[in-house]
Amino acid sequence: MFFQMCSFILLAIGLLVSSPINARDITERVDHRYADNDGVRIHYAAPVLSQAVTEINDLTMANESQGENWLAFGRTYSEQRFSPLVQINAANVAQLTPDWFIDLPNNRSLTSTPLVVDGVMYFISSMNIVRAVDAASGDELWRYDPQVAKHAARRMRAGWDNSRGIGLWQDKVFVATWDGRLIAVDRHNGTRQWSVQTIDPDLAMYITGAPKVFKGKVLIGNGGTEHGPNRGYVTAYEADTGELAWRFYLVPGNPAEGFENEAMAMAAETWTGEWWLHGGGGNAWHGFTYDAELDQLYIGTGNGSPWNRQIRSPEGGDNLFLCSVVALDPDTGDYLWHYQTTPGETWDYNSSMDIVLADLPIGGETVPALLHAPKNGFFYVIDRKDGKLLSAEPFAPTTWASRIDLLTGRPVEIPGARYETGSFVVAPSGIGAHSWHAMSYNPRTGLAYIPSIYSGAGRSSGDIDIETYRNEQWRFDTAIGGGPGGGWTKDYPGALQAWDPVRQEQVWEVPADGPWNAGTLTTAGDLVFQGRADGHLLAYQAATGEPLWDFDLGLGISAPAITYSINGKQYLAILVGWGGSLAALGGADMADYGWAYGDQTRRLVAFSLDGNAELPPQAPPRIPQALASSDFVVDTRLAAAAAENFDTACSWCHGRGALSSGMAPDLRASAVPLSAEAFEQVVRQGALKQNGMPPFADYSDEKLKGLRHFIRMQAELALSH
Repeated sequence: MFFQMCSFILLAIGLLVSSPINARDITERVDHRYADNDGVRIHYAAPVLSQAVTEINDLTMANESQGENWLAFGRTYSEQRFSPLVQINAANVAQLTPDWFIDLPNNRSLTSTPLVVDGVMYFISSMNIVRAVDAASGDELWRYDPQVAKHAARRMRAGWDNSRGIGLWQDKVFVATWDGRLIAVDRHNGTRQWSVQTIDPDLAMYITGAPKVFKGKVLIGNGGTEHGPNRGYVTAYEADTGELAWRFYLVPGNPAEGFENEAMAMAAETWTGEWWLHGGGGNAWHGFTYDAELDQLYIGTGNGSPWNRQIRSPEGGDNLFLCSVVALDPDTGDYLWHYQTTPGETWDYNSSMDIVLADLPIGGETVPALLHAPKNGFFYVIDRKDGKLLSAEPFAPTTWASRIDLLTGRPVEIPGARYETGSFVVAPSGIGAHSWHAMSYNPRTGLAYIPSIYSGAGRSSGDIDIETYRNEQWRFDTAIGGGPGGGWTKDYPGALQAWDPVRQEQVWEVPADGPWNAGTLTTAGDLVFQGRADGHLLAYQAATGEPLWDFDLGLGISAPAITYSINGKQYLAILVGWGGSLAALGGADMADYGWAYGDQTRRLVAFSLDGNAELPPQAPPRIPQALASSDFVVDTRLAAAAAENFDTACSWCHGRGALSSGMAPDLRASAVPLSAEAFEQVVRQGALKQNGMPPFADYSDEKLKGLRHFIRMQAELALSH
């Protein structure tokens, strides 16, 4: 099939890649300087490529055999995150040591996949700053700062200060910013080529995903389902110019305004009530795959806005295209087919997880398959020609559905799971059985490697008035209530598991002490790599799960590793920086790791078999302790009145009840709320916006005062325990 034949074809026609060069061999140089490029500050710091060696296009993106470069989020179009490199292998991986590293001060959440081409590594960090570095030494070549704090302002109230990656095509690097811009940067010198605003600045949408590049187009989606009545969509732009190529909405809009296409008219038949008043959701923020063999684009779509279907579609309905894999024509954006993993979803079971392409032996023939392990806990194998479901089995405990009916393709739901008439303990919880942390697939072992989560949660409709409910922009609101029960559904909260997609069964599993562990990388050296929330980077034998190597990086890891080769030397590289939703909303379980905001140094670390770099020690884990104060007398009335405002506007980063899990400062331990003046400067005037703290310029003195009293009440509660 295509993935096995691709490299042979490319080599035969003589189109591919010359030997990679080292960035130190570059002849053209520029002085250290700062230049202004249309109002955006760019830092040039030494070598600039005079010409490309590898041409980044559809041929190179589809070439599975070339392992020197790492050209896309999943390395190639297949999104397998599988490398054919074998220099580092199961027999010698224990010799891996740091080769070089870069300290990244003033960074926070690092979740992205670096990209490598011709000896140059490109990566994105906090506030969407992109760097190019020598991939053999870590020396910085250039830096591009899109000045998110200047452009975003209040927009930073929604989303997080992190990105899962960037895109490459021809001579450009594509960066999508927190505030919704898509920017093309010259990959040889860091100068901006074009910039477009992809979302309405008045809507509480944001971008944390990596752009997907294919056929001369660059695709981007967005998040924002929980922050307002938003309607999700994906947009493709021309890579050369930034011109709009096409846009596909993921849920239908107001019928009175007409539908954009037949697909939206079809989808509208699966909604009831006045869903458009609630936005509908479906925001696709991750999970984009281009199939070069079939020339199809697959979009993993998001959950409903709001979560509770009783509100957005009160008479039921499947609510297309929520929680689906949607196939589109990559040239026009026209609908081709879809498979919905969670019809009428009401649990935050989005399908914005990896969509991995693999040719599988099924029923005596080789089938072009699509592998998908979304939040809902079932592993799906789908025929990617037409969207036909081939198999689906649970890879984690599921209480919302007992099985997937292969005749209809629909889940067999468990009575009461929709919590419409009472509470229900649903598993998986809203964080999913698998979140955005990358799954990988090894064609040699035939196994997929899933960072799995085993959690449940009590759900109810709460005391929400379904008929009058309205969400508003910039307010975090899911429109569901809690219920008794929940917690971990196994004896351990998470695991790395190897899954056989043909037999649809687990082959091996390595339990973890926490649920929020990084994505995976697998190689032809019979290895699987994964970073964990406890700061350890590990290598396992791919067929058996035997642990072979363990390196403590001293800080929670949220990004997946990559591997590449320069002049015959193989490297393993990873960004180290605790991040993602549970680093903000994870509560005491995540705070107990001790990755207190600002304590440990964020880093990019590269390993090799003969590395001799010594990493400076990290600050030890620390759990912030609430700050005592005899001068601040809490007004419980003011504190209680401010509780809802804190939950809907502040908890998104600082944690529920002001208990930070590390992404942002623990306000209970901060002296800022003790001073009305300091608090006003930070919250209303935006004194720390460069750190990702948005200004709330519209907040009254009374609202600021209430927040201070709420925070101090939480501090005193913590001190009393």
